[in-house]
Amino acid sequence: MFDWDDLRVFLAVARARKVAPAARALGIDATTIARRLARLEKALDAELFELAAGERTLTARGQALLHHAEGAESAALAALEDVKGQEHRLAGQVRLSVAEGFGTWVLAPGMGDFNRRHPGIRLDLVTASGFLNPSNREADMAVMLARPQRGRLTVRRLGDYRLHLYASPAYLARAGTPLTPADLSDHVLVGYVPEFIFSPELDYLDEVEAGLEATLRSTSIIMQQRMIADGAGIGVLPDFIARRAPGLVPLMAEQVEITRSFWLVMHGDLRKLARIGAVADWLQERVDMLSGQRDPA
Repeated sequence: MFDWDDLRVFLAVARARKVAPAARALGIDATTIARRLARLEKALDAELFELAAGERTLTARGQALLHHAEGAESAALAALEDVKGQEHRLAGQVRLSVAEGFGTWVLAPGMGDFNRRHPGIRLDLVTASGFLNPSNREADMAVMLARPQRGRLTVRRLGDYRLHLYASPAYLARAGTPLTPADLSDHVLVGYVPEFIFSPELDYLDEVEAGLEATLRSTSIIMQQRMIADGAGIGVLPDFIARRAPGLVPLMAEQVEITRSFWLVMHGDLRKLARIGAVADWLQERVDMLSGQRDPA
């Protein structure tokens, strides 16, 4: 027999891939983590991890245990909700991975409202480059720009949003107004750094006109928006971002319109938890505002 609590340690290491961050997440020291992993492997007579390049990757038997351990974790969380009732169900931590622009312009203005509705839920918004993977339980939920094709995931489309070319009046007064996509080759373009585009859905310029390349580039959509608003050049922005910068001028709106979708992704074992459902409902509300007449704030 093994100690059931060792499964919690196993899950933390499997998700973090390293002992130190798992120890921080659990609030116990790294030596204890290593000792309990060794105890679990001895009890199961199985090697669960391989160490390579400083990371612990699951062996085939470790992968098999992960499936069962996540099921046990989900059942334990559901049991707590059932026994402790509604007050507990709407409490706890939810880690949500989102793109920077979506988090800044769509979610941040509504965070106060969410907290007033659900004061017991601690909502972590993670806007690191690239999305954390709910399949590996790096996050509980993610709002992604493309539908994942693999993993034990629950996926639904939250809605669409549109993007257009924008420039400031100051830039247009200085450089002139392009009338066709081909004219953009004579202008300063603002866009992403190609090597650091974490999702193909962010590669806009080639969709506007084949061969276009940005001169001023940033991995941050916030910095791009600021450069465009300050007259540095022309760039593609989501409409929900551009309308937050008074004075930006849409260009060739009839000729160039790009549509993208927001996809809500969560681990299949978590979809029935009430706090996950509360966050999912709030996300849907925020996205619905994008297609309505109201501003997202």
